[in-house]
Amino acid sequence: MKAIVLHQNGDFKLEEVDTPQPKEQQVQVKIAAAGFNPIDYQMTENRTERKLLHSPILGREFSGVVSAVGEGITDFKIGDAVFCGSGSMGSNGTYAEYICVPAAIVMHLPQNISFEESAGISSAGLTALQSINRMKANLADSIFVTGGAGGVGNMLIKLLLSKGYHNLTVTAGNEKSIAALLDLGLKPNQIIDYRKDEVYETALALNNNKHFDFAVDLVGNEISLSAAKLLKINGTYVDVTNFSTQDSREVLFSRGATILNISNYAFGLDKQFDYYKNGLNELRVLLENKSITPPKIEIVGNLDEETVLKALSILRENKTNGKKLIMQINRL
Repeated sequence: MKAIVLHQNGDFKLEEVDTPQPKEQQVQVKIAAAGFNPIDYQMTENRTERKLLHSPILGREFSGVVSAVGEGITDFKIGDAVFCGSGSMGSNGTYAEYICVPAAIVMHLPQNISFEESAGISSAGLTALQSINRMKANLADSIFVTGGAGGVGNMLIKLLLSKGYHNLTVTAGNEKSIAALLDLGLKPNQIIDYRKDEVYETALALNNNKHFDFAVDLVGNEISLSAAKLLKINGTYVDVTNFSTQDSREVLFSRGATILNISNYAFGLDKQFDYYKNGLNELRVLLENKSITPPKIEIVGNLDEETVLKALSILRENKTNGKKLIMQINRL
């Protein structure tokens, strides 16, 4: 099969590799589409995330059709349309024509969404769900979110609004991102344009000069300090990026903050497959009931090096403009 293979120097190439075959309790999936995520370009840059790379083939979420089944499989048959957040649990990454994954982490595709839309749901959706479930916020609590128009942010805002949370203040960095947030149902006075406004002072003013009960940081680096300062004493800081700074960590410690580190990877390491199955099933039900809508997508291209270079560049420069980047692989 064809696949995008990452080499030690950080370069990647489209190469021919062996097609994986399903083991017991696994399914083989012919991949229709794969989603791009920031962790993909981070893996090319020799950061901590490089240690999570179990296969030289990039990509961590996909949709497609079951093309073979291993022994013991009863929930899936050849031809079933599925989607999955494979993470590091698959035979290889998802920038490839085929993948084998434990059947326990695969979900049937909702009938009302496309392969391309579903390919961009798993990673962001599971991250957003985990954030909300671990926050255990009351509906009246104030929540500050950095980078609300990104992949995780988009799903997080949709899920929060669908569950009745409305005391939200969110940052964005351009007019298209702001428009995307307005389209989700936020009001103009809930959105801070960090290019034009001082984040800390503006967020406080929008929250009646009160510090926030929760800060969800989806960006990290410089803005993590503002997010930390905006927390009330003993507030909760939700870290999705692992890019907090020394200054932000000092502020969080001085404010006695509870820090929630969000990681889908942890459950895969411990083979807690029910985390993935239950999370994807909740997302499937919400999508089928139209309680939430699938992400707006941008199809970057097909399975080739040019597509990957373009997508990772857009992610690195934070120019997704509220859309999930998708690569089409097999036409199904």
